[in-house]
Amino acid sequence: MMSIRKPYLSGHFAPVVDEITGYDLAVRGTLPPELNGRYIRNGHNPRPGDVPGHWFRGSGMLHGIRLREGRAEWYRNRWVRTPAPAGAPLVREDGTADPTASIAGTHIVEHGGRLLALQEGNLPFEVTRELHTVGPYDFAGRLTTGMTAHPKRDPVTGELHFFGCSPFPPYLTYYVASAPGRITRAEVIPGAGPSFMHDFGLTEHHVVWLDLPVVFNPAERSGIPYRWSDSYAPRIGVLPRTGPAAVTWFDVRAGALLHVENAYQDARGRIVLEGPRFDRSSWESSWKWWVGAPGHPDTPLIGAVRHRWILDPVSGVSGEEELDELVTDFPTIDARRLGRPHRFGYAIAFPGGGLHEHAIVKYDGATGERRIAGLGPDRMPGEAVFVPAEDGTAEDDGYLLTMVGDLSGHASELLVLDARDITAAPLAVVRLPRRVPAGMHGSWFPDHT
Repeated sequence: MMSIRKPYLSGHFAPVVDEITGYDLAVRGTLPPELNGRYIRNGHNPRPGDVPGHWFRGSGMLHGIRLREGRAEWYRNRWVRTPAPAGAPLVREDGTADPTASIAGTHIVEHGGRLLALQEGNLPFEVTRELHTVGPYDFAGRLTTGMTAHPKRDPVTGELHFFGCSPFPPYLTYYVASAPGRITRAEVIPGAGPSFMHDFGLTEHHVVWLDLPVVFNPAERSGIPYRWSDSYAPRIGVLPRTGPAAVTWFDVRAGALLHVENAYQDARGRIVLEGPRFDRSSWESSWKWWVGAPGHPDTPLIGAVRHRWILDPVSGVSGEEELDELVTDFPTIDARRLGRPHRFGYAIAFPGGGLHEHAIVKYDGATGERRIAGLGPDRMPGEAVFVPAEDGTAEDDGYLLTMVGDLSGHASELLVLDARDITAAPLAVVRLPRRVPAGMHGSWFPDHT
């Protein structure tokens, strides 16, 4: 009965109980023949009998679709096999935490020829392109903390920037891995605190840290020991990518940020950071859903709205503004614009802010236009991943890939949208051989990488 009461274990969020493989998937429309590769999405899928205390604590499961030459060759789903399949913390014989005790259920990325399933409290887990688990990966012993689920690859240098955070000192460690995958920088960041840092920003010349007022609190028993604190001074830090670890901290209004859309320098040299911001009320309402607390809302996300912070390293002055009233999260851009000014951003919209159903939204920073692609009542899209067109010239010449499911939990599809006009009918719809629960983050892995 307990599992029925948890919103993240019912309907579209209910876990699947087994692993399957399906071949020669049915396609409506036409798959662009240049999409040769795999779309793999990660998410939390507790094993049968497991009832985690938090949505984010379910065992990681990968869902993959192989596209080649206009066909959808296969779908498969596999749990990431880790020492903590139920998300339970494991401890070594000496009493220290086991860095391999990951649920590996938040994201999947590729770097240095390795696919890494990520969950920020622990080491990443390497998997194959067929979704088989290889094992924990510590960058040849150089990674001595957990690894954020949101590393950033510089599109020019090929370097991977990431961090490990902890509720105990040292709170924040910054890493850089070369394009081949060797860690070349590992440095403790001074002045950081025990905040819930899920994501960060990277510009061409700076790293942007989010030291915001969701902080470690051992009284929180859900399995994610963090709570909002009115007494914690919210700050955003700016660190030059070269030179010593000297952070300039900017005081900002109290707010929380799970996911960064992008960070960049504007023409005046100021640091601009954009992403969906929670205030205290929206964070605590969303948290109720995430833990299945009494009185939780009907949707997993309440009140997060697109926001911009502007930080001036010369004057030390910061400013911020709300950009839109829609409730959104899971923001994405063309990864080739990461750390540089971008024109187009994409996000998943949730009911609220005048919208009554889930949708995909596209923002045009040049014109201020907002376009909304509704998918029909009781249908929920996942994160929309941008894949550039082979011969594209404009920033939005490409495709959006997203898994869409019925909120009733009956069926799922992979949609391929034209990113230039997301309101047009999908270019292709791949019918999946099973229901895919709502998940977290995913990536497109083209065959040539």
